[in-house]
Amino acid sequence: MATRKRTAQPYQMRNVGGLLEELGDEPSTEMPVDKIRLPKDQPRKYFDPAKMRELVESVREYGILEPLLVRPLADGEYELVAGERRYRAAKEVGLDTIPIVSRDLNDQDAIRIALVENLQREDLNPVEETEAILNLLTVELNLSKEDVTSLLNQVANAKKRGQELTGNVSRQIEQVGEVLSSIADITPETFRTTRLPLLNLPPDILDSLRQGQIEYTKAKAIAKIKNPEQRKALLKRAIDEGLSLTQIRAEITAAGQPNDSNQPPTLRDDFDRIYGKLKKSDVWNDSKKQNRLKKLMTEIESLLEGK
Repeated sequence: MATRKRTAQPYQMRNVGGLLEELGDEPSTEMPVDKIRLPKDQPRKYFDPAKMRELVESVREYGILEPLLVRPLADGEYELVAGERRYRAAKEVGLDTIPIVSRDLNDQDAIRIALVENLQREDLNPVEETEAILNLLTVELNLSKEDVTSLLNQVANAKKRGQELTGNVSRQIEQVGEVLSSIADITPETFRTTRLPLLNLPPDILDSLRQGQIEYTKAKAIAKIKNPEQRKALLKRAIDEGLSLTQIRAEITAAGQPNDSNQPPTLRDDFDRIYGKLKKSDVWNDSKKQNRLKKLMTEIESLLEGK
């Protein structure tokens, strides 16, 4: 099967539809579920049990309404690119076949589509998003995850010392910037300082972040507790009782651990806190609140565009 060549520039694609339009239309077809393999790296590793139950019941009653996106493999089987929740629901219901659309995709495009598809349909949590973006960077730059991290640190150190970057490093960091601005609208330095540290958090805190049980500003504060039992206890309380960041910092101080309570929350901290509240609020069911939110979003968009 011949692979189509893309004519557009790699990072002008801001959504799944944009890339698929470049590749041309392909009709959907039915395929045996057991011919589809899951990829080694999927952006989403946690699936909310309640939402999965709802989807399973929907599939049981109506079937799969939207085809899965797959790509052909050399052995005659297919790798799932987008639609893992539907795939899992189909297997649980016991469907023999499932509707699919097959596209010839390289590794970069498959990872990019999987990431953007998840971002559009259901927000990835910060840990999953960070892992997915790091995975994409390794493919785009043909480097290991350790090498990507080392590159970001090397650029930061050079900037701090006022040193010039070599030609190769300069090209690589420019490519990193293009990937990040296309996928997440963040800079390489922001990714280095605010996202990558999440992956070094203790396993129990990472699991809670993946499950959306706690905001990552709170998670980073709790991670300062070195004693595993104390940390586990505070994490449980923070989740069960909905402790605020101020309350968590007070508990850390009481436990005799260093904390950053003397440092005021950064603007990014405030944004993350408000964003977390927004997703859980009733604003989506209140037309008056929605109108106010639209106005605020318009102001923010104008600010970002420099108007």
